Amino acid sequence: MNDTNVSSIVLDRLTEEWDALTPEAQKAARYVLENPTDVGVSTVREIAEAAKVKPNTFVRMARQVGFEGYEDFRAPFREAIRQGNVSFPDRARWLQNIGKSGELGGLYADMIGAAIRNIEETFAGIDAAALKAAAEDIWNCRQIFTLGVGVNNSNARNFTYLASTGMKQFHAIPRPGSTPVDDLAWADEQDVLIAITCHPYRTEVIDAIKLARQQGLTVIGLSDSPASPVILNAQHGFVVAADTPQFFPSSVSTIALLETLLSFVIAVSSDEIVERVERFHQRRHQLGLYAEEPE
Repeated sequence: MNDTNVSSIVLDRLTEEWDALTPEAQKAARYVLENPTDVGVSTVREIAEAAKVKPNTFVRMARQVGFEGYEDFRAPFREAIRQGNVSFPDRARWLQNIGKSGELGGLYADMIGAAIRNIEETFAGIDAAALKAAAEDIWNCRQIFTLGVGVNNSNARNFTYLASTGMKQFHAIPRPGSTPVDDLAWADEQDVLIAITCHPYRTEVIDAIKLARQQGLTVIGLSDSPASPVILNAQHGFVVAADTPQFFPSSVSTIALLETLLSFVIAVSSDEIVERVERFHQRRHQLGLYAEEPE
């Protein structure tokens, strides 16, 4: 157990034995699964304090999944640190190893490498001031329409869903049974359109952007080229890297950028947004929509 997958083998064992763990041991296991890099550098007392359980709980958890104790459990994580496998700067060697790991290893490495590059290229070309300006226009407008079709339809709806936990004026378009231009019929200079499409560019998105500009909307465009008609017709244009070995353009950087944009909207908003989000989730707890964690 001295390769890249050292600690992942232990994490897999935790998930496989999850149902057999006591509620307290599950709290310890959850902390390990969510913070694996902490294991190799923490004493049993330190990690127990972070997980809000007793040190003996980690010892029992380790024994329940087949180790002699916490030190034996921690050993693979420490070995991973010594081997440098938890450091992302070493990912070139990591990807090379994956590429040699079997029939689909090359594809796996290609997909991972593309996702990492897309994130890096996207955010390298965007500065915080541009995101802040777009976020302020969103916060100060009357309503926001988020437009995506095809593979970007789910991206637009995910962004709208997240935003709607704290803000009321977000609408994902096209609505069922409608068209983007119809959904924008009564929008004007008080409103914002966030439009997403990558090559080959969808005509209904381009048409909606042009109509939105005619009606005075502020347009925020996400696309894969500075020469995209989406970027050229937007007041706020953001280029997302979407290269991938698969047929469809990658959504990784699009989702990451939308999540970042939403975080900027919350950052420039009033304290009321935080209160709304808290009330939204409190309501869900009261309605029993969330599984309660063991105390």
